Amino acid sequence: MEMRNLGRSGLRVSVLGFGAMTFGGTADSPFGRIGTTAGTEAGRIVARCLDAGVNLFDTANSYADGRSEEILGKALGARRHQAIVATKAYNRTGPGPNDLGASRHYLMRACEDSLRRLGTDHIDLYQLHNYDGMTPQDETVRALEDLVRAGKVRYVGVSNYSGWHLMKGLATADRLGCGRYVSQQISYSLLQRHAENELVPLALEEGVGILVWSPLQGGLLSGKYRRGQALPGGTRISGGELEGERREHLDAIVDLLTGIASDRGVAIAHVALAWLLRKPAVTSVLVGARTETQLVENLAAAELELGDDEVLRLDRASESPWIYPYSMYRTFGGERNPYYLRGEPFRSWRDR
Repeated sequence: MEMRNLGRSGLRVSVLGFGAMTFGGTADSPFGRIGTTAGTEAGRIVARCLDAGVNLFDTANSYADGRSEEILGKALGARRHQAIVATKAYNRTGPGPNDLGASRHYLMRACEDSLRRLGTDHIDLYQLHNYDGMTPQDETVRALEDLVRAGKVRYVGVSNYSGWHLMKGLATADRLGCGRYVSQQISYSLLQRHAENELVPLALEEGVGILVWSPLQGGLLSGKYRRGQALPGGTRISGGELEGERREHLDAIVDLLTGIASDRGVAIAHVALAWLLRKPAVTSVLVGARTETQLVENLAAAELELGDDEVLRLDRASESPWIYPYSMYRTFGGERNPYYLRGEPFRSWRDR
């Protein structure tokens, strides 16, 4: 399993990570639709990941009301030292006015609760799950720095931030002399390329590693959805979400994925994951699994390396309309903004 540095940090993580959102859901909860894996099956999945060279395990304090953290901690057991454990905090964990957000009050308590559930004395990567518009950045950054200095957290990151919010957080850390965010966890796939407007260029310029969630877009790029076929049952996608132009866009991408997969003798999902691993600044792609069988199939994607022509064909098939002002960068300022010209790699000015 290939290892990459997480952003500009010295932390090395596997190019495929395991997303434990499928752990701990119950039939009567929203997370039950995502996954109910627990006990022995969870232990087998985690062991198989470690044996395959996967060292990054991602969860959150809000997944299945904290049960995901508990199950992951127990599954790692004596092999905890082999893992880079990443969890997140922000989402509501109780009915009170301070039971969510990125305030010092919330983060200090949430970190202690996560440490207890995970059964560990430190969190390798502590991530803000969302942006808190009511808490000053100074307060959040200083709280995270205190957790690092206390030895409870080793690195910090964010998830679902806009470009300017992340840049403000980085600037705040610089101004205060605190540790910077080393990563951003984002939605990115052949069907979701909005991150290429701001978040990917920012990652390259500022040395922030990208961790990808939902790389198969909730299963849409898994091979279950084919042109002219009815939607399969038992999935998280409703028919109303796949109509008109959106369905045509999906079909065009899946047609191309199917052709490349057939030529290579691999699964469609492998091609979709391998495309992401060729994208600039992507450090690791998080894959989930309800069963050990699903996990083994997903991990095989790490062995596939797409050629430049295959990547370019997928780029063209999945490209969405450029929004303002990035359309201006591309149309009228391309030679001064090479990232926005397809097929031309972007390099930070620091590396030129």
